Amino acid sequence: MVSSPPNLSKLLKPLYELIVNNFLVLVVVPFATATVLRQAVQLGPGELLSWLHGLRQVHAFLAVFLPVALATLYLMSYPRSVYLVDYACCRPKPNCRVSMASFTENLRCMPYFEDRAFRFVTRMLQRSGLGDQTYLHPSLHDIPPRCCLSSSRDEAEQVIFAAMDDLLAKTGISPGDIDILVTNCTAFNPTPSMADIIINKYKLRDDIRSVHISGMGCSAGVIALEVARNLLQAAPRGARALVVSTETTSLINYTGKNLAMLLPAALFRMGAAAVLLSTSRSKSKFRLTHIVRTLTAAQDRAYRCAYQEEDEEGQTGMNLSKDLVAIAGETLKANIVTIGSVVLPPSEKLLFALSLVARKVLGKKIKLYVPDFRTAFEHFCIHAGGRAVIDAVQSSLCLSEENVEPSRMTLHRFGNTSSSSLWYELAYIEAKRRTRKGDRLWMVGFGSGFKCNSAVWECIRSPSDTTVGAPWADSIHQYPVNI
Repeated sequence: MVSSPPNLSKLLKPLYELIVNNFLVLVVVPFATATVLRQAVQLGPGELLSWLHGLRQVHAFLAVFLPVALATLYLMSYPRSVYLVDYACCRPKPNCRVSMASFTENLRCMPYFEDRAFRFVTRMLQRSGLGDQTYLHPSLHDIPPRCCLSSSRDEAEQVIFAAMDDLLAKTGISPGDIDILVTNCTAFNPTPSMADIIINKYKLRDDIRSVHISGMGCSAGVIALEVARNLLQAAPRGARALVVSTETTSLINYTGKNLAMLLPAALFRMGAAAVLLSTSRSKSKFRLTHIVRTLTAAQDRAYRCAYQEEDEEGQTGMNLSKDLVAIAGETLKANIVTIGSVVLPPSEKLLFALSLVARKVLGKKIKLYVPDFRTAFEHFCIHAGGRAVIDAVQSSLCLSEENVEPSRMTLHRFGNTSSSSLWYELAYIEAKRRTRKGDRLWMVGFGSGFKCNSAVWECIRSPSDTTVGAPWADSIHQYPVNI
């Protein structure tokens, strides 16, 4: 049997990356060292010693003091780092679990569901990527559902308190040690606020700085991270910030006939995440390196692609446009242009620049080089908004099935839990023991507006063996599954 010749590009690219990414070490430093040595040899020992004796003390002092002073000023002005101490994701109670069969059976019994709507939702569920172990609040198991303020409050308290209890157990801190609280939920915006609900339950300090974010969609978790980071950098060193991300499914249940407004009720499920951040590196797991936010709300098409409104009969729901996936792709491209400039290695930046120049010179027939983000990140957490969204991101970034596995498995096991889905995906990666010290992780969230928000983390400590509150503890052995 004649073996096929090896792909030349696959053999040359590692060599190219080695040379370009280490250009300073491989080329500049040896060249500079050789130049200095050559000049020293030409001068000779006698001339070199006389030149050194001729230097004034002030010159020597400036040569030492000035670099040290400049370095100190730079470090003092540089924003202090923010670290992820730990996080916890809620695994709702077993009585909240809803299989596909029971979900569709309930739909068939709903008095407001016509045959056309039933067939549409059933077809969407078959293609959705959701499994049989997702969760809905008990009020949505009733026929017809009980969508009211009390059920929404009960759902929020269930998932938030469960995540909070697990986080406090994992970290061992007391509620009084929390200095900053940031919460986010799009649909449910009660009075008192969600932040006040947590403060009342856990008796947090009177001087805590609290913020609640609403109406920002599924990418609000990254926005909450940015708010917490900014507050931490202005707080005393060692301060702690708590970020709680969730969504309330009982308020997005739609009972009308508009097909586009039926999708959220079919895809969204119960979930919440509690995240503890600090400016202290001690006992932390990840360091937050970058946050990049892209907003396209100035464009009417993007602004209305996920729009809460009333239908012709006055029923309120979330209208998802047919352009949603296309707009998500366009917003992602704008986001990766910014984040790529700070995370990609020089070898990928150079290839992209060369392809851009060639396209300018030779015309649009030249295809732009798509940077390989796998050279910048070991792990990817892509918002589990739906199978089509994950497919679009995978195609745009040329990711492998293993790269998007956390997103697909999270969608299958927990459904679309909105802004908290990114943390369920990180929990999946850690449950599979895939993170190592030095690994880089990219979180990508999409939300109404339309927004694409990214957060980049660097692993500074390998995960421990603790399984307190781990959302995958009862099912990780079953994954990955074929979808």
